Amino acid sequence: MAQNNENVQINNEDLSEILKVRRDKLAALCEAGNDPFVKTKYDLDSYSKDIKADYEAFEGKTVSVAGRIISRRIMGKASFVGLRDGEGDIQLYVRRDDVGEEDYAAFKKWDIGDVIGVKGFVFKTQTGEISIHANHIELLAKSLLPLPEKFHGLKDTDTRYRQRYVDLIVNPEVRDTFLKRSEILREIRSFLDNKGYLEVDTPILVPIEIGASARPFKTHHNTLDMDMYLRIETELYLKRLIVGGMNKVYEVGRIFRNEGMDTKHNPEFTTIELYEAYTDYHGMMDLVEELNKTLAEKICGSTKITYQGTEIDMGHWERLTMAEAVKKYSGCDYYAWKTDEDARAAAKEKHVEVAPDATKGTVLAELFDAFVEEKLIQPTFIYDYPVENSPLAKRKPEDPNFTERFEYFINATEFGNAFSELNDPIDQKERFEKQVAAKRAADPDCKSEVDYDYITALEYGMPPTGGLGFGIDRLVMLLTDSPSIRDVLLFPTMKPIE
Repeated sequence: MAQNNENVQINNEDLSEILKVRRDKLAALCEAGNDPFVKTKYDLDSYSKDIKADYEAFEGKTVSVAGRIISRRIMGKASFVGLRDGEGDIQLYVRRDDVGEEDYAAFKKWDIGDVIGVKGFVFKTQTGEISIHANHIELLAKSLLPLPEKFHGLKDTDTRYRQRYVDLIVNPEVRDTFLKRSEILREIRSFLDNKGYLEVDTPILVPIEIGASARPFKTHHNTLDMDMYLRIETELYLKRLIVGGMNKVYEVGRIFRNEGMDTKHNPEFTTIELYEAYTDYHGMMDLVEELNKTLAEKICGSTKITYQGTEIDMGHWERLTMAEAVKKYSGCDYYAWKTDEDARAAAKEKHVEVAPDATKGTVLAELFDAFVEEKLIQPTFIYDYPVENSPLAKRKPEDPNFTERFEYFINATEFGNAFSELNDPIDQKERFEKQVAAKRAADPDCKSEVDYDYITALEYGMPPTGGLGFGIDRLVMLLTDSPSIRDVLLFPTMKPIE
């Protein structure tokens, strides 16, 4: 590949001069009647990736390519140029006698970052590099800002996230991450479609702040003169469809939560929620395990993957109840507690702070957070959650203190949540009302409401149903070995630069 002869660090003074020079070049082009921004299309028929992958088929063939100049070595009568075309990089050989003296003189004034179109035949140089011998070149768009210097590149993460367009230009591996993200979504859709699920869309703007713990973003509809909220989940609308007889549905949905930000959280993110009538949370466990094995094999080539130096076996999943997991990792036995007071005493002994009126179920969940989650490196289902923290899950018939709910964990991170869905409208109404009352007691300004229309839907009868929700962004992080959620969002939320 041709070397960049502009690989120098640029200070502010040099940058100002480069900006002036490039604008002067644009002005000269326009004055000569060659405004590069006038062109509306360019007919290309080949890409670097295809040419390199099947050189024998392309050798000697005339191709038309287009892309951005990323490097160049300008010589007297011939030059080498590195072209990046969106599929990869390829070298161009540009000779004055082939493109014409006038065009070659113009070409020598072009800059790193300019977008060009090239026609020529495919060949190999004496060093064996697959290249295109140009016989026609043209400028398609002028770059008025310099790209980051080649050998140091764009490394500052804040700048990379704010200027993803530059990040994609100069860091090809970033593009690979987002290609995999799209591939992961395609594979998930294909997996679910092949199992008879129907993809649907539900409202993003909703009329009430529902009683869940997440804080929503609020807006106002002028025509209806009413406050509305960006959804924090897709669950209740999807289950309305189960009531309506659509037995297998899913939605790839953008979700919005007005909460904290860190390497695993962004205010807007993508989830998949799916619901299937006539199954339960065990059916959802089987589906999760099969889906994740399939994704690992298709995206990574094996069920054994590496995430940030740790080998994860996506082909092997452990299944533990929450009580079993807490006993395994903390030594506390839920079933040895006769009263809530016994549970609070156990928490105190383990130096875990709980509320003075904490119940056995609440204490169990607190002990789980304190002792268990950080140990769940390999894929693990934790199931049978206390009813206190599972307002939408069905109680276990044999033990109504627990619900038929699971979450699954990989690398000490929660990846998804699933229930045997609560379909008793009376029980659901009571739980919703308690949830809203607790939220309003904690925050007197809270506008949270019970979704009584959903209760009405349940009163028409919802069949036994299994439901599952999981985040796409964390899954992409895992399968692309990305350390931060911002690495897998094209345009993550950023605080404006003042």
